[in-house]
This record gives sequence, structure tokens and C-alpha cells, in this order.
Amino acid sequence: MHRTIESEADLVEGVEWLLTHEPRFSRVIGATGLPPLRRAPGGLPGLLRIVTEQMISLRAADAIWRRIERELAPLDPQAILRRRHATLMKLGLSGAKSRTFHALARAAHRGEFRVDSLHLHSDEEAIAALTALPGIGPWTADIYVLSCLGRADAWPTGDLALQASAADLFGLTKRPDSRAMLSLAETWRPWRSIAARLLWAHYRSLKGLPQAVS
Repeated sequence: MHRTIESEADLVEGVEWLLTHEPRFSRVIGATGLPPLRRAPGGLPGLLRIVTEQMISLRAADAIWRRIERELAPLDPQAILRRRHATLMKLGLSGAKSRTFHALARAAHRGEFRVDSLHLHSDEEAIAALTALPGIGPWTADIYVLSCLGRADAWPTGDLALQASAADLFGLTKRPDSRAMLSLAETWRPWRSIAARLLWAHYRSLKGLPQAVS
């Protein structure tokens, strides 16, 4: 059984556990309250949205994704493969992301990758399956496991917002890299996804951004 975060009760359990292991998270709770669930639709559309969000601002990603949803509905493999790279790039995707869209759609169409069955696998197995695909790196895989599968212990060590937030919250002299983030969160297992939610909330506070609501 793979532990997932499904409700506010799960969030409360995870937050309470984390506070006993890292009391400095209380600063975030005091400022922002309970973190959001951050659950997102899964499947191929969910994975494609995360690809869209790679290395750009959330505002830019939202605008591009709205165009993609409008032009490529129902976002199945055939709908994507019918579009040429030039068409996808006109919607706002980079050349690399356009190629990833086609590669994912092709793999799904051929049955080489079954994204809808990832929930049956462990975090490690799901991440391995995702990162074996063209254009899917550790960040994309980690975010899918956290946001779309809702796993309780996902930890996107390469997320720049998490790194910056951790540096501020814990008074680090520099932003931790992926290896340092992995070490930092070792004692937060099995609730590292909750820690990520708290650090994202802290980052939004630092940047004066509205808090996420879902």
C-alpha cells in the first residue's frame, strides 16, 4: 500500500509529525496555516502540464496550458500526434517541450508507457518509469508523484523554489543543491511531501505571492 495524502486529516497528521521532528516549520504554519493538498489531475494530461511548467513561471505556464487545452482537446495521444512541432510551438512550447509532447504521446499510443497505471507502483518504480521517457527528468517525475499521485513522501530535491525557501527558513548560507536537499529531509520521512508543501507556502510568502488553494 502506497501512502497518499487525500484529505485535510492527512495534512494535519503529516504537519503534526513534522513539527515534532523539525519545529522550525511552525513559523510557516503560523504565517500561512495548513498547506494545500496540491492534488492535480493525472494521466497523460497531468504529465503534459508538468512538462509545460518546466523552467518557466506559473503565470506563463498557465497561459500556455490554457491554449493547449483549447487547441488539443481531448489531449489524447492521437490529438497530440496530429499536430506538427511548429503548431505546438505556436501554442507556447519550446522546441524541446514539443518533442517531449510527441515522444510521450507516441509511447502512450504504442502502449510502451501506461501512465494511468503508475498509481499501482511504488514511488521509486513510478519515478524510474517516468525518467526513462524522453524529456522527463527527476523534477518532472517527482512533481508528478507528489501532485498527481498524491504520495506522502515525494521530495523534489531539484525544485529551485524549495531550495530557496529552505535556505531562508533554516538560515543556510547558500541555497542547497539537490544532494543537500536530500540530506536535509532525511529525518522528515515518511512525510516529505508535507514538508514540500510547507516550503512552497513559505516561498510564496517570501515573494509576496498569493497562497495556493489546491
